[in-house]
Amino acid sequence: MNLLLSISIFWVLSEIILAKLMRAKDAEDNYDKSSLKILWITICFSTTIGILISNSNFVLTQKYTTFVYNSGISLICIGLIIRWIAILKLKKSFTVNLSVSENQIIVQTGIYKKIRHPSYLGSLLSFFGFGLVFNNWFTLTIIFIPILFSFIYRIRIEEKLLSQIFGIQYTNYIENSWKLVPRVF
Repeated sequence: MNLLLSISIFWVLSEIILAKLMRAKDAEDNYDKSSLKILWITICFSTTIGILISNSNFVLTQKYTTFVYNSGISLICIGLIIRWIAILKLKKSFTVNLSVSENQIIVQTGIYKKIRHPSYLGSLLSFFGFGLVFNNWFTLTIIFIPILFSFIYRIRIEEKLLSQIFGIQYTNYIENSWKLVPRVF
């Protein structure tokens, strides 16, 4: 559990630092449609409830507890890596609140070549892994499903904004890429 605690502390601190440092100052509040607030509330609520009920009897498997735990830890780490690769690829264009800068372009290379929202994919993988470490179906569901729907809501808002700003250029990008998972969604 020390490994999980260490990774979780790093994860939470990195998100707090991102929230403080990578906020667009001049973004219009109506761009976001409260999606960032909804996301944070959902994450806090779902993870807290999930942790509190993690000792219930809805165990994934008795036999492979260590395997499931290690798989969860691995997914958290893979998700964090994907998220940070995506953030670093966007450089100054990355903001935690929805914003489009004056000289912004649509990045369609690297991790963004086939996936339009790799930072969200990374976060979702991490939350799925976090739910998995508890080896409990109910905890996994309570943590992951509400967070998934919150991200889908945010993606819908973000894509509408980007379509309005970039028009046909973003439409072409949509036609040649996937929101989160190639060939699935």
